[in-house]
Amino acid sequence: MHQDLSTYLRKKSLNLGLRKLLIYATGILEQAVFPAKCMACGTFFHPAQRQVCSLNEKDVQYDDSFNYIERFTFKKLMSPYLCQECSNSFISVESPICLSCGIMFKSREGEDHICGECITSPKKIRRSCASGVYDKALMAMIHSLKYKGKIQLARPLGMLLFSAFMSYWDKESIDIIVPVPLHIKRFRKRGFNQSFLLVKNWVQLAKSLSINFAHIEIDKHLLLRNRWTQSQTGLGRKQRAANIKNAFSINKSSNIIEKKILLVDDVYTTGATANECAKVLLRGGAESVDVLTLARAI
Repeated sequence: MHQDLSTYLRKKSLNLGLRKLLIYATGILEQAVFPAKCMACGTFFHPAQRQVCSLNEKDVQYDDSFNYIERFTFKKLMSPYLCQECSNSFISVESPICLSCGIMFKSREGEDHICGECITSPKKIRRSCASGVYDKALMAMIHSLKYKGKIQLARPLGMLLFSAFMSYWDKESIDIIVPVPLHIKRFRKRGFNQSFLLVKNWVQLAKSLSINFAHIEIDKHLLLRNRWTQSQTGLGRKQRAANIKNAFSINKSSNIIEKKILLVDDVYTTGATANECAKVLLRGGAESVDVLTLARAI
């Protein structure tokens, strides 16, 4: 009986090894025959440049939950979609930054402080932070997601954003995460809200990292975009503020009294959209409104 079990286990181990070898060989063949095309510059990857990047949360296990920050880097997360040169063009947002709007200061010396714009025109938001600068590879990834329907990018970009959230915020300081909504016409045309897709899997991701996220609610219906507005692209600061004015309302079924809210969007440019959302939320009784975006325009 013992000998039969040993034989069975050896055969099973051998079959498993052969299966893994076959999967590896198939992957190498696919890379050789069907090389990846960079979503930013359009060049084809050399197979040696295509790093393996596991985006399966069940495979992500750490003794220290904060070790994921080293793995959830733009370069690693984007390795299936960008060539090495384009990946290297990513610029992370780093201190010193404005404590209110999150813009990076030109000088790389000194501490975080309030910028001149936020002193003269204070925002309703408490603070704003972003993962990276809105330029080159990050801009290309956001455009591919929003305008080309590459929704497979939402998962790795969402992981990048999750890393920024855990870096900048004490998770206990947030009660509700609210994606900035689209107008129903734009939603129907696009087919999805990119801001919601970025945070859609955060609960499962946090669970896989043994991070307690149970007290945080992700509510995509809390804010409503009740007025159609033209695209903010190409508009100046004052034009953006006028264009977005009175465009949002709170869902009547939502309770935000004394809640600490995190607004999530893809890009922070002048802050007009975020500030308008914050006005509505604060009038509705929210204690505070913070903003997190994938990119910060400079």
